[in-house]
Amino acid sequence: MEPRFNLNDNELGAKIGKRFANTSLAIMRSTLPKSTLELVELRVGQINGCGFCVDAHAKELAAAGEPAVRINLVAAWRESTVFTDAERAALALAEEGTRLADAHQGVSDETWAQVRKHYDDDQIAALVYLVAMINAATRLNVIVHQQGGSYEPGMFDAVVN
Repeated sequence: MEPRFNLNDNELGAKIGKRFANTSLAIMRSTLPKSTLELVELRVGQINGCGFCVDAHAKELAAAGEPAVRINLVAAWRESTVFTDAERAALALAEEGTRLADAHQGVSDETWAQVRKHYDDDQIAALVYLVAMINAATRLNVIVHQQGGSYEPGMFDAVVN
C-alpha cells in the first residue's frame, strides 16, 4: 500500500492542518492526564485501522514510561486489570464515540455517568474533543494511506508546543 497524498504538501491541506493542530494543542494543554490522552488515541487508532496512529501513540506511551503490558492490552482493556476506573471510563467513551454507526444509542448513559464520576468539566470537554479529533485524524490517515512504522516519539512536539 503506497501513500496516496501528502496533505501537508498541499497549500490548502497545510492551512487546514494548522487549524487542526491548534485544536489538538488546546486538548494537549488540558488537565487530562497525558497517559489517558495517548491511551484514548491508541484505542481509536486501533478501532479505525490507522497504522500511523497506532504506531505513534504506542511509541509515545512507551517513551513516556508506560509499561508494555498496558500498551499491549489497550485493545482488550475490558478484559484486563491494568487500567484505572477513570481510564476505563475514557476508553469506553472513546469506543462508543468512535462506533456511532455500530451502536444505535451512541454513548450510553452508563458510560457518560462513569465519565462524569471521574473527570471535571474541563477534562470532559477535552475528552469529547479528543475523541472527535482523533477520529478525524485516523480517517484522514486511512483515506490517504498514511502508513505506520516511521513515527519517532516527540516528532510533532514542535508543532504542538
